[in-house]
Amino acid sequence: MWIYKYWINTRTPLYSFLFTVPLFFIYEIGIFLTSSSDMVSMRNGADALMRQILSAFGMNGFYWMGVIFFLGFILVFIYQKQYWHDMEVNSEFLPLMLAESMAWAMGLYFFMSNVYILLMNPNGSILIQQVTLAVGAGIYEEILFRVILIAAIGGILGFIFQWSDMLKNWVAMIIAAGIFSSFHFIGEYGDYFSFNIFMVRFFAGILLGILYFMRGFGITAWTHAIYDLIILTRITMK
Repeated sequence: MWIYKYWINTRTPLYSFLFTVPLFFIYEIGIFLTSSSDMVSMRNGADALMRQILSAFGMNGFYWMGVIFFLGFILVFIYQKQYWHDMEVNSEFLPLMLAESMAWAMGLYFFMSNVYILLMNPNGSILIQQVTLAVGAGIYEEILFRVILIAAIGGILGFIFQWSDMLKNWVAMIIAAGIFSSFHFIGEYGDYFSFNIFMVRFFAGILLGILYFMRGFGITAWTHAIYDLIILTRITMK
C-alpha cells in the first residue's frame, strides 16, 4: 500500500512542483553568478527557442524565462490545492524521489554510454556555467519538450484525427522527441548535424518521454539534470 501511494502520488503535479523548486533555485543562482557576457554562450535546445520567443516580445530571455516559469509553477501549485484533501504530502517521499531519479539517470547514462554518444555537450567555459547548463536542461528542456510540446501536439492530433488519449499522447511524444533531438543542432553553439547523433538523441528523448508518462515531470527533470551532471563529472575528471 505504501509503495502504491508513493508510485501514484509522486507523479502528480503537486509533488513535481515541490520536488522541482530546489532545482529551479539552483539554476537561477547559477544564472545570477554568471556574467552577462558569458551567458550569451550558454545554450541548450530549450534556450534556443524560448529565448528567441521572449526576445521577440522585447524581454531579456536570460532572466524572464525564470520569472515566467516560476509563475507557471505557482499557478500549478495553486491549481492543485483543490486536490489537497485527497492527497497526503509525505516528506519521506522526496528523498526517495531523488534516489529514484539517480537510478533512472544511471540507466540513461548506461544506455548513452553504450551507443558512444553523450546527451549533454557542455559549452560553458567555467564549472559554474556547466553546472547551470546541466540543471537548466533538466528543468527547461523537460518543460518545453515533454510537458508543453506533448500536450500541444497531442491536443492538435486529438482534434484532427479524434484519436484516443493514449494514441495521441504516444505519437505526440515521438514527435516531441524528434524536435528535442533537432534543437541540439540549431544556433551558433549547436552541434554539427549527424544523423547517427540525431537518432541517439531521438531515442533518448523517447526514453525521457516514457519516463515522463510513467513518473511525471519532477522525476524526469531531476533524471535529466543528474544525467548531465554525471557527464559533467566524467568530463572534468579526465
